[in-house]
Amino acid sequence: MDNLIYLVKSEDKFMAAYNLHINGAIKEVDVAPDTPLLWVLRDHLKLVGTKYGCGIAQCGACTVHIDGDAMRSCVYPVSKIGDSKITTIEGLSKNMDHPLQKAWIEHDVPQCGYCQAGQIMTAAALLQENKNASEEDIALAMSGNLCRCSAYLKIKEAILSVSKA
Repeated sequence: MDNLIYLVKSEDKFMAAYNLHINGAIKEVDVAPDTPLLWVLRDHLKLVGTKYGCGIAQCGACTVHIDGDAMRSCVYPVSKIGDSKITTIEGLSKNMDHPLQKAWIEHDVPQCGYCQAGQIMTAAALLQENKNASEEDIALAMSGNLCRCSAYLKIKEAILSVSKA
C-alpha cells in the first residue's frame, strides 16, 4: 500500500489518507480503508459519472478501469488500490471524443443513460485488449452490464462499429 499516507482512529473507525492516481492526476482522500472506490469517487472527489446501481457488482453501472481492466467500483475497497491507475468515464477522453463515445452518439444508444458510463468503460476495456472484437467477444464481455431500457442491440452495434474501424 504505497499510496497510504497515514492511519488514524476517528469515532471508533480507522480513517486513512490515500494518494490515488485518478484520470492522470493524483488526488488525496481521507477515508476508511474499507470504503468502496465508488463512494470515494462520487462523494469525496465529485466524479459522479460512475453510477451506483446494485452495490453487489452485478449490474456494471459502477465500472471503472483499474490499470486498464474493467472493475466494479462498488465492491472494490480503496485500500486495495495501491499504486494502480484509475480511469473513470470522466478520464476516458478530454472532449467526449473517444471512439466509443462517438459511436454511442452515432448509434443513438442512450435512453435513460444511467448505465451508459459502465457500458462504455466495459467496452473500452474489451477493445483495448481486443481491437477486432467479434459479436461473440462483445456479448461475453458485456454480459454482466445491465440496461434498464434494454438498449442492448444498439450497444452491440456501437461497439461493433468501433471494433471494425
